[in-house]
Amino acid sequence: MNVTYLESAAILVEDEHTKVLCDPWLVDGAYYGSWAHYPDPDFEPEDFDDVDYIYISHIHPDHFDPATLERMDSDIPVLVHDYRWDYLKNAIEDLGFEVTELPHGERTHLGDGMHINVLAADGCDPELCGNFFGCSWYDEKADETGSTQVDSMAVIDNGEFTLVNTNDCPYPIAESSCRKIKRDYGDIDMLCHQYSAAQFYPQAVTNYDHERKIRERDRVIREKHELALDFLDLFEPDYYMPFAGEYVLAGDLAHLNEYTANPPREQAKAFFETHAPDDSECVFLNSGEHVSLASGEKSAEFEPVDQQAKREYVEEVLAEREFDYETDPIPTLGELLSYVPYAYRNLADKREQIGFTSDTTVLLPLVGDVFLELSMDGSGYRFVADADTDDYDGWVKLDVDPRLLKRLFEGPHSAYWADAKIGSHVGISKEPDVYERGLYNCLGSFHAHGYDVEPTDSIRVRDGTESGTETTDAARGSGSQAGATPDDATPAASDGESATCADCGASLDTDSDRHVRHARSDADGRTANDGGAVVFCIDCGVAKLNDDVAPDGEGGGDSAGDREAAE
Repeated sequence: MNVTYLESAAILVEDEHTKVLCDPWLVDGAYYGSWAHYPDPDFEPEDFDDVDYIYISHIHPDHFDPATLERMDSDIPVLVHDYRWDYLKNAIEDLGFEVTELPHGERTHLGDGMHINVLAADGCDPELCGNFFGCSWYDEKADETGSTQVDSMAVIDNGEFTLVNTNDCPYPIAESSCRKIKRDYGDIDMLCHQYSAAQFYPQAVTNYDHERKIRERDRVIREKHELALDFLDLFEPDYYMPFAGEYVLAGDLAHLNEYTANPPREQAKAFFETHAPDDSECVFLNSGEHVSLASGEKSAEFEPVDQQAKREYVEEVLAEREFDYETDPIPTLGELLSYVPYAYRNLADKREQIGFTSDTTVLLPLVGDVFLELSMDGSGYRFVADADTDDYDGWVKLDVDPRLLKRLFEGPHSAYWADAKIGSHVGISKEPDVYERGLYNCLGSFHAHGYDVEPTDSIRVRDGTESGTETTDAARGSGSQAGATPDDATPAASDGESATCADCGASLDTDSDRHVRHARSDADGRTANDGGAVVFCIDCGVAKLNDDVAPDGEGGGDSAGDREAAE
């Protein structure tokens, strides 16, 4: 049996009869364009059309990469774990492949003596998932068997050699599944395990200075390395290959590469050769090279990359790339506001479902110095002008490009909060500096999928103040953006005029520094008697949670698969 390292978690396992390609992320652009490879691969996805099977461990884009699969032969059968929800299966089938869901812990014959056994990271035990992620009561069936966790691992054997591929499975939650493998298989010839951090931290934390990011980077690297040693102690493999989570940031995020907890592979190799058990041999391979499990012979010895050449490639090539969403028109404030009530409804449902509550306030900048102030204790939300973090006891601020934010509001079919975060597209600052996992779990449901959302008014932002216009669908479709006034727009109020907030009755100067929202009707459908626009304070009570936010017939409600795909 030979094992070929390709990129990140992508490996090819083969004997003389059968080839299994695992987690093929082979082209740049995962996570909305921010993740790339270095060195640039010298092979193409089509080069692997002769494989017998593709195994995909989980839905994250560096493991399930639609851009790679779209270029491969869709007649290749794809194997996945039988998760409780079918979002991974459905997403692969949408690309034209036939997918087989394999039950937890059952050795399956692939042909000519080759077998695969796919196990859920959480061992199909929801209590394990709950203890690790703090979301045990994931849904009304959470006390039943069936994986509630996104990762899986695989054992591939041909009766003579056995390979264990744990990819991204975190050791604390995966220990029971690992022990089952060790009991059932005994001697392990090759272990492939994660050693770096595929996450936003610390590079996307915007209130850390350079020195703090470097310290946290090194701490996380050491922590990931030491967790990897737990896998080695348990499996006692003859050979082991640290892999997965290997990437380089591109586009406007390229300057963050020095802070990612993703060390040069030669540094990781030195760590494991120093700290790992002496009876296991560390195998690092360059892309496209293989090792024989029969002899331990490698097709070529590992050669570290030239770090100066890598820096030049990042600066001259990767930094010039554009993210997927950067070709979208910049949304108006009104377009973003139209999603919020429905997104909050979904978030509130999720928060109640998992029993999470927090006094932390989430601050989400929109456009034109307008912030969404979002509670995590059920007390609703409101829009505020120029939010000052000094006014809050506990807060998390999320900085997102408004074009990506619109996609996130649209829901999982457009963008996932979790993927945007992992891809470092979400700048995060917080006080106190505590990571509340449940908060981000709930944030995954902060989208309007399941509702029919009608875009509302357009807001013209000028010099930190707002005056509003109602934009026709035609004008909006032509790319109207904040700051622009379409020719056919109807002014809501002339600059400098006074108006009265339809919600609280406050007198407003529409050309003042108070943020004002103009609309043809209010949230309850009220219209102005004189045919003019209704005027609102953006930070008065009108934006608090409205229990009747979805008119009859509009609330669709997500299917379980769609909702969980967003997590």
